[in-house]
Amino acid sequence: MCSTLRLPKLMFCVLSAVIACSAQADVTAPPPASLQPLVATMNERLNIADRVALSKWDSRTPIQDSAREAQVIAAARKQAISRKLNPDEVADLIAAQIEASKLVQYGLLAQWQAAGKAPDLPRPNLTKEVRPQLDEVQKRLLQAYAEFAPYRTDPNCAQWLAKARSALIKDYLHGQGLIRATGDLCIVN
Repeated sequence: MCSTLRLPKLMFCVLSAVIACSAQADVTAPPPASLQPLVATMNERLNIADRVALSKWDSRTPIQDSAREAQVIAAARKQAISRKLNPDEVADLIAAQIEASKLVQYGLLAQWQAAGKAPDLPRPNLTKEVRPQLDEVQKRLLQAYAEFAPYRTDPNCAQWLAKARSALIKDYLHGQGLIRATGDLCIVN
């Protein structure tokens, strides 16, 4: 139909086709159902960093705990094998969660040092309360990761992740932590 038209109408047809194609290109496939639970669990783990920071503030212990981090990563590697996941990928995933948590802890301690005090909140016991909670969250995190893993190479992964992440960010510091926690989740080919 457009081929029999004069130049102005032909230009209109070409322009309409270009607009239609670009509109279709902007449509992203919906995210898999497994993404939201994964990002929510990562965010839950990250929010526990606030309680860890309070405990470390009170005990004046350093945030860096290499021995504990090695234990957590070793446990994740064992869980990966039982879930038929790549232990190296799972170790990287958990290392990213730990780094994200430390980022939040360092940020909170800096805020509290500047203020001269930490918030007046209940103080959890790191060993008896917080670490068991982190261990339980890690099990759920690995289950959610196993369900999402087939989608890591999808071309839409980064866009899905950005939207899922933005819905959970409560402040700048935790937002940066969540970006770190999810930073290597999508594999770009």
